[in-house]
Amino acid sequence: MADITRNHRPTVWLPIPAEEVEGLPAELDYLFWDGDEEFPADPADAAFYVVPYMKGPEVVGRPLPRMSGVGVVQTLSAGVDHVTPYIRQLPRGVRLCNARGVHEASTAELAVALTLAALRGIPRFVHGQDAEEWHSGFYPALADKQVLIVGYGSIGAAIEDRLTPFECHVARVARLARRSPRGPVHALGDLPRLLPQADVVVLSTPLTPDTRHLADARFLAGMKDGALLVNVARGPVVDTKALLAELEAGRLRAALDVTDPEPLPPGHPLWHAPGVLVSPHVGGSTSAFLPRAKRLLREQLRRFAAGEDLANVVLTT
Repeated sequence: MADITRNHRPTVWLPIPAEEVEGLPAELDYLFWDGDEEFPADPADAAFYVVPYMKGPEVVGRPLPRMSGVGVVQTLSAGVDHVTPYIRQLPRGVRLCNARGVHEASTAELAVALTLAALRGIPRFVHGQDAEEWHSGFYPALADKQVLIVGYGSIGAAIEDRLTPFECHVARVARLARRSPRGPVHALGDLPRLLPQADVVVLSTPLTPDTRHLADARFLAGMKDGALLVNVARGPVVDTKALLAELEAGRLRAALDVTDPEPLPPGHPLWHAPGVLVSPHVGGSTSAFLPRAKRLLREQLRRFAAGEDLANVVLTT
């Protein structure tokens, strides 16, 4: 519960200027910090820390060891792997919240865009236009394809929402089996049975110790010849070396918004591997981000000021 008195108002570190977020509760004080070298104040006085967006772990984690009074750490990303190691070093009771509800639309859009682009030959057409070459012919359609979504949380569900009009068949996998409004969700243990049936495998799982290198050599070998792997999760969910072996053999194709390493350095073999389309981790960084991020912050800080339960708590120290 926020400690709100006349003489001491909790301090919030925001990566967006407070005057640009309408409706923030007046009971809190706000400081702007977006990862600059200089802190806006003593980190020990921060009660609520909103992590700067699209900054590396070494930047966003820098003030955390000094935030002895922090009660809430709020990311503006769906994943929290870049701050989790720092959070676990903080005193007991600190709540880590993610940005569920902010990135679903944008990430799902890109997952479908990458899938369509890879299937319909868009990269070949772009290169053909540059070279003034006409690459006509028959190309695979998404219609009638079997699509397997691995990581069926809010982003995975948003991907299925956008796939439905394309007349494809969707199977769903999450950590644990359950039922969703659209049908059964299978457990990770069912992957050996499901992978050989899929024409497209979309990865949208968070990065955890259990999902690091989930798509390893065995996983990839279980995919059918000619299948497409789409990764909008985190780069290390895929074993890059194992994926390169499949791409270079011409057995699989891939469309990757995230890579390991990231950013992909010059000269890395993924740049020019056959059958791969690479986008520079832009799943969430669209015009849809800021309105949804502001809406999330407004609601979370209202709850914090009122002493109510916070949304999207993924870890408590």
